[in-house]
Amino acid sequence: MKHLPNLLTIARLVLSFLMFASLVTIGAAEHGAPVPPDLGLGLAWFSVIAFVVASVTDYFDGWLARRWGVTSLAGAILDPIADKILVCGAIVGLMIVGLPYMFGALGGLILIREFAVSALREVLAPRGVKLPVTFLAKTKTTLQLVALGALMILWFWPAWNIQVPLDQLRYAWEAAQMLLVLATGVTLWTGAQYGRAAARALRQT
Repeated sequence: MKHLPNLLTIARLVLSFLMFASLVTIGAAEHGAPVPPDLGLGLAWFSVIAFVVASVTDYFDGWLARRWGVTSLAGAILDPIADKILVCGAIVGLMIVGLPYMFGALGGLILIREFAVSALREVLAPRGVKLPVTFLAKTKTTLQLVALGALMILWFWPAWNIQVPLDQLRYAWEAAQMLLVLATGVTLWTGAQYGRAAARALRQT
């Protein structure tokens, strides 16, 4: 059982890759690739389910590791990597399936921040400088996952075959977009916090 947290993290990596591959296939079909409609419908279902399950594992792997006292260096390294791959895969995948330009702009800002902080950690590590994950940064990841999950569910809404008034769908879509705006703002703010923390640490070395 002590390996279960790391297995959940690895499962998140695998699901992230499969989700991204499914979104790419759906996007190819929308650009004229010969993908059967039934396959496209199944891939839409799979993409959403894979994203939701992977997002849930983001909570349980860390919670189980702390509860059972089996935290490890491998888990500490893999967990943030898996988070970033899940978020980045969802953003790029949704861009491919054709979400509006505003999503592309916000998603691009999130991607830039994630890669910038990862690069910053790589540069600081040889100097013995660490950037601990803050509570706000963990909240940022949760906001990202909820916003992306809501957008994915609403974008593929016809696949669910659930009749809902168009006004309600429009309000839900606008709420999901505002949630993504909030997630982007928190993402950029935490990136700035990490930048300031890195600058202070470097001045002290």
